Amino acid sequence: MSIAIVGAGAIGGYLGVRLALAGEAVTVIARGANRAAIQADGLRLIEEDGRELHARTLRCPASLQEAGPHEVVLLTLKAHQVGPIAQDLRHLIGPDTVVVTMQNGIPWWYFHRHGGELAGTQLQTADPGGLIAAALDPAQVIGSVVYPAAVLTAPGVVQVVEGSRFGLGELSGETSARVQALAQRLTRAGFRAPVTSDIRAELWLKLWGNLSFNPISALTHATLVDICRFPETRALAAAMMREAQDVAGKLGVRFRVDIEKRIAGAEKVGAHKTSMLQDVEAGRAIELEALVGSVIELGRLTGTPTPHIDAVYALALLLARRLGEAGGRLSVQAA
Repeated sequence: MSIAIVGAGAIGGYLGVRLALAGEAVTVIARGANRAAIQADGLRLIEEDGRELHARTLRCPASLQEAGPHEVVLLTLKAHQVGPIAQDLRHLIGPDTVVVTMQNGIPWWYFHRHGGELAGTQLQTADPGGLIAAALDPAQVIGSVVYPAAVLTAPGVVQVVEGSRFGLGELSGETSARVQALAQRLTRAGFRAPVTSDIRAELWLKLWGNLSFNPISALTHATLVDICRFPETRALAAAMMREAQDVAGKLGVRFRVDIEKRIAGAEKVGAHKTSMLQDVEAGRAIELEALVGSVIELGRLTGTPTPHIDAVYALALLLARRLGEAGGRLSVQAA
């Protein structure tokens, strides 16, 4: 199977190495020093147990146009990075190509084939200006929920923190031949790839933690275990999650675990820096709208108050603005 991975960072690199070593024809799209390292010597993956895998057969072309059409396209970019390249993705996509969205947060396609009074609604926080919806056909999309944590430790080197599960689901809820085939390929590469009939509920379960832990960690520079074991931030995360649960409930979503179990699961991950904290420390733009702003937008659409989420969003938005003004470099001084 020809598989293009757009965004060979931590998760993209993790997928790329294992899929290539499982015999798939993998193309990775990367930039800068990371692309140079992959072109020179492939991708290296350090597993949870310290074992190192090295994939040298990856293609790493200079552009999407050079890459050409593939059977499967895995979008492993951050949510805010998809819109700017959406039109160029057409070079990877043929009439039968499957596009797998692997972004955190509420996706641009959320209300496609959703049903109800909000069916067809376009979320500005998920797709500002409708750039993605204009470029990608949702009929070609399979949704995915990314559970592993990984870090790009150096150009061309990815370290797995924990996890191997990638939930998959058709937007319609059907169990199609194409989603089963994709699950089989991922399973053969050593991942867990369960197919769900309700990908939106699965997205909310992941978002439940992301919308709280990510901005709190970005603002405090604390790890997951620090947030969960400090009573005040644990309570704040729980309050944000209760508000999100109310919003999701208005959209017909029911969570299969309770808040305390979800927080306990994050605590077990340990001293892991969330992706948003990693972005702050690296001076990159943070994934704020898809993870937090989208829930506020959905709250307004459903008439659901989100005061705790609003407050944390306001603080994180100011942080994002200051990062932009400082060129990504903010000094943190002890009192």
